[in-house]
Amino acid sequence: MLLPASFTPLWSVPNPSPHGGLWFLFEGGRLLIRASAAEAAALAVPEGDVPPTEVTGTQCVGLLGEIPCWAGRIREEAVPPGCELESLRKLFDCLPDELVAIAGRAFQVLEFERTHRHCGACATPMEVSDEGRARHCPSCGEICYPRIAPAMMVLVTRKGLDGRELLLARGARFGTPIYSALAGFVEPSESLEDCVRREVQEEVGLEVRGLRYFGSECWPFPHSLMVAFLAEYAGGEIHCQEGEITDAQWFPVDRLPNLPHRLSVARRLIDYAVAEALREE
Repeated sequence: MLLPASFTPLWSVPNPSPHGGLWFLFEGGRLLIRASAAEAAALAVPEGDVPPTEVTGTQCVGLLGEIPCWAGRIREEAVPPGCELESLRKLFDCLPDELVAIAGRAFQVLEFERTHRHCGACATPMEVSDEGRARHCPSCGEICYPRIAPAMMVLVTRKGLDGRELLLARGARFGTPIYSALAGFVEPSESLEDCVRREVQEEVGLEVRGLRYFGSECWPFPHSLMVAFLAEYAGGEIHCQEGEITDAQWFPVDRLPNLPHRLSVARRLIDYAVAEALREE
């Protein structure tokens, strides 16, 4: 999910006031949305002069143009009439892309506040620091910034008998039959390039070469930074890692399976590789 060009990430706004603007209110991982009276399927982020319900932990998210955006938490029993709570993932095709991206930032800001109320070193209550960007322990001096977990993604390609082929796999934890590029978290003291080679070897038993950087994306489920690469097949036979990969295959670019959502960097990576293959032909 990419933040819109018109959005300015901030932790505070000049002359801050918790009134007006756009509200991104969460109960756990679910966003409060408002159903249109004219069409139940039309959803919109609650907005107006005041939040539509009791809100705790209000924080600034940034400015969408000149419109302040706020994050906050609500209780399920406080959901007002005409509104409902829905998983952010399920809203990808219901809300405008720019609002989904800002909601992702709002969720991460709230999660940082929730998980850093006390110092992890001495358990002292933390204080706001660096204009809201960090939490500081007044007892031992520990400083914590929002956690961002780096992860790599790689789309492996090869020249097949009928043209360019893409290696796509289905993860064991996927709730739907979607095939995507390989991905995994970076381990301590590991470079992104080493992570790519290790994950490909572990998950499907293949060797790769010719890594090319494609792009990166914040993925707030809960707090990942996905760094995407293209790579060329260098050898080996597919052997799926038990418990991680249920299936992996080479797919011709004109016969692809169900793919990830268009807002994900995985889908943009696949679409780019397909367009590149068609240019080759």
